[in-house]
Amino acid sequence: EVQLVESGGGLVQAGGSLRLSCAASGFTFDDYAIGWFRQAPGKEREGVACISNKDGSTVYADSVKGRFTISSDDAKNTVYLQMNSLKPEDTAVYYCAASNHVGHLIITRYDYWGQGTRVTVSS
Repeated sequence: EVQLVESGGGLVQAGGSLRLSCAASGFTFDDYAIGWFRQAPGKEREGVACISNKDGSTVYADSVKGRFTISSDDAKNTVYLQMNSLKPEDTAVYYCAASNHVGHLIITRYDYWGQGTRVTVSS
């Protein structure tokens, strides 16, 4: 069974940091790109960052570039999203997903999805 399990969400003050984790199982981790997406209340799901486990390349949304860092630990089949300088606009449910393609943030190309972890950033 393919599983992606997010953890690490919580309530943080603006300017604070969180590290999200995405633990993957049930597929060949190194053949996939892993992406982070988020959905805020009243908004569509949007791409945040992704990493290709084939070559290590990364892609970031402009809104998080310079503040968020995505990384992968192959030994643990886990991808992390380090989020610094958090803003209230970052408040959302964050999902990780796996894509059998080169790293990208095109939602329709992701095959597997986790259940999400909630991040709330207070003013």
